[in-house]
Amino acid sequence: MRTGVRLGVDVGSVRVGVARCDPGGILASPLETVKSGKGDVDRLVDLVAEHEAIEVVVGLPTSLSGREGPAAQSARRFAARLADRLPPETVRLHDERLTTVTAESGLRAGGVHGQARRKVVDQAAAAVLLQAVLDAERSTGRPPGEIVQGSS
Repeated sequence: MRTGVRLGVDVGSVRVGVARCDPGGILASPLETVKSGKGDVDRLVDLVAEHEAIEVVVGLPTSLSGREGPAAQSARRFAARLADRLPPETVRLHDERLTTVTAESGLRAGGVHGQARRKVVDQAAAAVLLQAVLDAERSTGRPPGEIVQGSS
């Protein structure tokens, strides 16, 4: 298992949820919600520097059958824009099926409802994604997901 902070990113059309893990790569925690659009990639680049992250994992929303739709293409474009701004092989895409459902369920079970839940569900989904990635790397010894190459 590699050591170092990683960021998990759940890209949405309105909000981008961000999570981080500890330097040992043990536990993912919600970090921040960034407004989608102008400045979102800038904020992620700042967070990478601020937390000295070795990697950013962007969720790839595929259908249960594994097909990629418009949301997946949007996530791929976001990941490519981010990869253009970070060192090579820093950005990965990883399947995020059911992360938002899992996050919603956990928040509901924790008593977080309504507007309060909407404010943090993207962060929670990013934490679910990142935890799955950490667990997969720990069990296989290899970082999961697809490396995103920048266009430069």
